[in-house]
Amino acid sequence: MSNHYHVVLHIRPDLSTAWSDREVVKRWHSLFKGNLISQRYLANDVLLDTQRERLKEDIALWRERLTSPSWYMRIVNEAIARRANREDNCTGRFSTTAPCVVLPPASMQSWEGRFKSQALLDERALLACMAYVDLNPVRAKMATSPEVSEHTSVKARITALQKNKPAQPTIAEFVGSNPEAQGLPFLLKDYLELTDWTGRLIREEQLPSGYKRGSINSELPAILERLSLNQDAWRVLTTRFELEFKQWVGSEHVVRQVYSDKKYQRIPSTDHHRALLG
Repeated sequence: MSNHYHVVLHIRPDLSTAWSDREVVKRWHSLFKGNLISQRYLANDVLLDTQRERLKEDIALWRERLTSPSWYMRIVNEAIARRANREDNCTGRFSTTAPCVVLPPASMQSWEGRFKSQALLDERALLACMAYVDLNPVRAKMATSPEVSEHTSVKARITALQKNKPAQPTIAEFVGSNPEAQGLPFLLKDYLELTDWTGRLIREEQLPSGYKRGSINSELPAILERLSLNQDAWRVLTTRFELEFKQWVGSEHVVRQVYSDKKYQRIPSTDHHRALLG
């Protein structure tokens, strides 16, 4: 968007724990210079015992940071800030009027403020959040349909589909119900139909003052029925996602399980989750 962006991230600490120490250092060096010890390690130089101990500590820290949403956003935001400053031929702090990111939590010195994070706990929450993010340019009247919505995953998917090639490797694949495959548990055809229908549905929604009001103009796709999502609830989810939820997003029983696992002493009300996500 013109003054903020949204991103949906899938964090995989289960993969990072399987990386070798060398893999961790290589990945970290692709982002940062590391230090003299890590550089010597990759060059296969002989290290002292004290140096190996220090490197071991660094690798543990880097392994954690390589799956940290906060560090991911720090790196992305720094790159955006540097580019913006180069384009404006200036130096110093880069700021926006309203930074806002769906997932994950972080704080960025170069940006104006702390951005928002929400944890997506189940398939319904994931689907609603994806549609909310992909239709952001339509709601803002910056685009008339998903296929011309710049800087969105849905446009990238449609373009790849038209060219008969896979989407960018950083964009998760739709794998449907295949339990062996890693990816989004929906079909691409269903998702494209869903976003198109949702964009048409938006025009009927009465949004809060100042909220985005653009839309496109169809019939409820089968995917909503299969997920038991109520049409009115879906309209609210895909136009007010950030307003309706604070931290945890998912069906009532999933959210209550999170509260239990985290040993909340006072359990917040989950009526809202039940009404919108079942």
